[in-house]
Formats: sequence, C-alpha cells, structure tokens
Amino acid sequence: MPANLRFSVALHILTLLAANGTGLLTSEEIASSVDTNPVVIRRVMASLRESGLVESRPGVNGGWRLKKTPASITLCKVFETVREDDLLAMHAHPNPDCPIGGHIRDSLHKVFADAEKALHGSLSNQTVADVLEDVRARA
Repeated sequence: MPANLRFSVALHILTLLAANGTGLLTSEEIASSVDTNPVVIRRVMASLRESGLVESRPGVNGGWRLKKTPASITLCKVFETVREDDLLAMHAHPNPDCPIGGHIRDSLHKVFADAEKALHGSLSNQTVADVLEDVRARA
C-alpha cells in the first residue's frame, strides 16, 4: 500500500478510535468503517502500536483503543509512523553526460527537502483531535 494510502487509513483509524473514547473496537469494526479487509487494518495497527499510539487487548472481548489523547497525536507523528519510503523519490539513472542529467539530482534534493520540511511543518500543527472535530462538524 502506498504511503499516502497508509497515512489516510491510519488517520481514519485513529479518528474512529478517538470518537469511540476509551472503548475498544475490533479490527472488523474498524475495517467496516474504512471499507477494507481486517488484515489491512491489522497491518496498519501494528505500526501504530509500535509507535505507542494505540494498544490492543486480545481475546473475545478484545480490540483496539488509543493509548494517547487525540490532542497529543500530531498528524506528523502518524505520517512518520506509517511512512516506509521517501516522500518524493528521485529517478534512478539520469544521464551523467547530459548538462541537465548530470546535475538534476543535486538540484532536486534541495527542492524535495524543502517540500518535505513544509509538509512536516503543516502536519505538526494538526492533531487527530482536529480531524475528529472537523469530521463531526461535517456530519
């Protein structure tokens, strides 16, 4: 699953858990809201659990819940948790003998770094609580 999809699924999950308060939701219940397979949910949840954002209780009455308050979970933390690769990828083999190809990678590294810094800044100023508030306002 591409990083941007993992991010949106993770935000959906965390917002759903935030709306549920301290109660537990099963992977099946979460999958129903996301409209995907519970296996997909469990994969994303594993990353969220490793980063300390959610916790689970096994068994018949088990499920998932937030481990932190929604207001303390920045979107940047979620993005970094589910991200597996570079946000913006460089093409592999530009022609080093070309006046552009020989230097494009160095130029694009700065462009990409600036873009990523801007994204992180924006995501750091928003929380799961903000997303939940917006969702509720639209409902």
